[in-house]
Amino acid sequence: MKKMDRLVDDMISSNMLKSPLIIDAFRTIDRKYFVPDEYAEDAYVDAPLPIGNYQTISQPSTVAFMMERLAPQDGNTVLDIGSGSGWTTALLCYIVGDKGSVIGVERVDTLVEQGRENLSKFRFNSHCHIERAGDKLGLPGKQFDRILVSASADETPEELFLQLKIGGILVIPIRESIFKFKKISETQIEKEEFYGFVFVPLIY
Repeated sequence: MKKMDRLVDDMISSNMLKSPLIIDAFRTIDRKYFVPDEYAEDAYVDAPLPIGNYQTISQPSTVAFMMERLAPQDGNTVLDIGSGSGWTTALLCYIVGDKGSVIGVERVDTLVEQGRENLSKFRFNSHCHIERAGDKLGLPGKQFDRILVSASADETPEELFLQLKIGGILVIPIRESIFKFKKISETQIEKEEFYGFVFVPLIY
């Protein structure tokens, strides 16, 4: 059994991973391809690891927890904010398949290049890519089925609700909690809070 399978099995046993499509993505998109060479031996440890520029690749069980709350589906359009070395972007690309699309956005130029290089190791289509983040949060003017944010905000970024389609889901850390927001209508947002998480800060 390869080490990634063992890590996935542990997350299934601990109830962090449940959905077959998300489980399949974790088995296929090996974390080792997104970890710097100097941390290769720790690629399958359930812990965050440095990826340079004071950023980290998130703890696998935390990524699994967020993916399960996000519930991405085949054919979804997804925005991945704070794509880092590209692991969450790649997981999402696998899940949404050829009919879907994923845009990863990242502020750190070296990580944009690193993430693009890592994505190129997989056979994703042109609808799956990473961009340099602009001056505003997300991609104003566009709307998505799912939005994932992998850095902690100080307060709820209301502007991201405008970037969600009706029925869309936003998963984002705010301070030391992970929040799941579902857009029911243009005026109604459902909210769930899950306590006890630590992330690098969201900067925009």
